[in-house]
This record gives sequence, C-alpha cells and structure tokens, in this order.
Amino acid sequence: MKKFTAGVVVAGLLNVAIAGETINGAGATFPYPVYAAWAYMYYKETGIKLNYQSIGSGGGVRQIKNRTVDFGASDAPLPPEKLDKYKLYQFPAIIGGVVPVVNIPGVKSGQLKLDSKAICNIYLGKIKYWDNKHLKKINPELNLPHKEIQVVHRADGSGTTAIFTTYLSGACPEWKEKVGSGKAVKWPVGIGGKGNEGVANYVKRLKYSIGYVEFAYAKQNKLAYTLLKNPAGNFVAPSIETFKAAGATANFDPKKDFYLWMVNAPGKKAWPIAGASFILEAREKTETNKKVNRFFKWAFEKGDKIAERLDYVPLPEKLKQKIFNYWKEKGIHP
Repeated sequence: MKKFTAGVVVAGLLNVAIAGETINGAGATFPYPVYAAWAYMYYKETGIKLNYQSIGSGGGVRQIKNRTVDFGASDAPLPPEKLDKYKLYQFPAIIGGVVPVVNIPGVKSGQLKLDSKAICNIYLGKIKYWDNKHLKKINPELNLPHKEIQVVHRADGSGTTAIFTTYLSGACPEWKEKVGSGKAVKWPVGIGGKGNEGVANYVKRLKYSIGYVEFAYAKQNKLAYTLLKNPAGNFVAPSIETFKAAGATANFDPKKDFYLWMVNAPGKKAWPIAGASFILEAREKTETNKKVNRFFKWAFEKGDKIAERLDYVPLPEKLKQKIFNYWKEKGIHP
C-alpha cells in the first residue's frame, strides 16, 4: 500500500462529488494523516465518504458543542464534568507521540539529545543559543553552533499543544507556575504556526529552529527529531515501540469517559510526550453516532496496519473492547 499523506483525503475524497452517505467531522490535526488514510480505504470499501476538517482540537470541540458536525476530535480529553455540561460522549481513537523537531544544519534525526529542563528553558526563553552550556553538556559529541534558537509553537487552539504543555507542566515546576497547560497558552517566546502543518513548515524553512509536531508530520516532512530523556532517566527515540511503552501503563476508564493523559509515563522505554486522540459525539444524536461509530469500528478492526505504517499506535484490543461496551451501554453501538 502506498504511503498516505495529509493531502490524500483532499485529492481522493473531499473534492469529489459522491452520491451517498457522508460523515462530517472536524478537529485535531494530530491524527489527520491516519484519519485521511482510513477514510480513503473506508470509502473504497463502503462508498461512504468521511469529510474531516483538520482545524485543531479547539475548533473540533467548538464545532461539536455547536452541533455543526457529526463528531469532533480533540487530543486534549474533556473531563467528565465538561462532557456532562456539553452533553457529549468521548472515546479514544488512536495513540501517537508529540516530538520536538529541529532545523540545525548538520544535525540529523536522533542526534540531538534534550531533557525536560532543556525544552522548558528553551520555550521559557532562558536558553537562547544552541551552544548553551546545558545543551553542550548533554550533547558533548555535537558541535552545536552559536546561533540564536528560533522557537516555533502553535498559534491555534491545539490538542498537540495541550499534550506538549501538560508534559512540560509535569516535568518542569517553573513552566507549570509561569505558563501552565492547555490547548492555548501565553507563550513566553517564539512564533506561531497554524496546525501541525504550520509548525512543520516553519521549522522546515527556518534555520536553527525548534518546534513540536505529531510524529507522522516529522516523518512526512523529513524533519530532524530529537531524543528525549524520559522519567526513567533514559534517552529514547520516538517510535512505535516507545509510544507503545507509554501506552502500556495507561488505564483508560470508560466510567470516566476514557479521560486520561499519557505524558511522562514511567516505563523504561516510554516516550514522555505520548497521547491519545479522542472522538466527541453529541449524546442526543443516536443514529448519527451509530453512523460515526460504524466508521471507527471498521478502523479498529481493519485499520491497524495503516496506522502503524503512518507511525501511530493502534489501540490495544482490550481498550477497543471497552469502547464497544461503552457504545452498547450508551445505545450507540453500530
């Protein structure tokens, strides 16, 4: 099967007039490449079109709250009290990793090591140059240049940002106190790009820059990703294996509508900035939810290999069964 990119769904589905059923969703850019690939295959198999707008998690929550889409998607899970307030259901669909990416001439993927102190101080504006003492100490084998660090972050309401800033808040007390976590924060330094695509494009163009994107965007844009020191004290590379290691300790509870953050997982091989992407549905729209869930049931049963090709982690079988039972309990199983 060919490699899918975020543009496939536009070329293959969104601009084609199709007779028949359409599912409309909007939200997170984090899972867009895998949703696009699933949509392409689902349409080929069923003739049903998935029209998904990659507008950021904030937009996805807003649109499902306003009932303008069949489902919203967010990488920042909503706590049960918010779901009750907006009358929404929630379940995870895919697991992935947020990765720091850099554009330093001569530095390739997996060569630059970073720890939470380094990332925190870069994004606080306290580490300003690549040859900073702390960066040189953890990268003695690299000849880091005396060049100003160009910091890139998200400009829109973003679940990727929520995962990234939740990681920083858990690992760096100063970040938690001064900036905090959420889909949108007041950034101390840097320039903002819209969507994972926007951050990837900025880092690609700006020499001596650093940004954070979902791993699939780093791979597709051939960006140099960094190693990260995890809570167990090991420098690990982003990969299916290290994302799975983070997911291995995750206990998603259907009684809490699967509300869970996966950052700073304790495993020896765990990637520290992992997260799930969630689907949000309006509680009163039973038949619409069955139609949406038919697509995700198909994806859970037939889409795992596609997800792994795109560097996402499919949900464990036990978690899929929990989701099916959750749907049955709510009367929205397809």
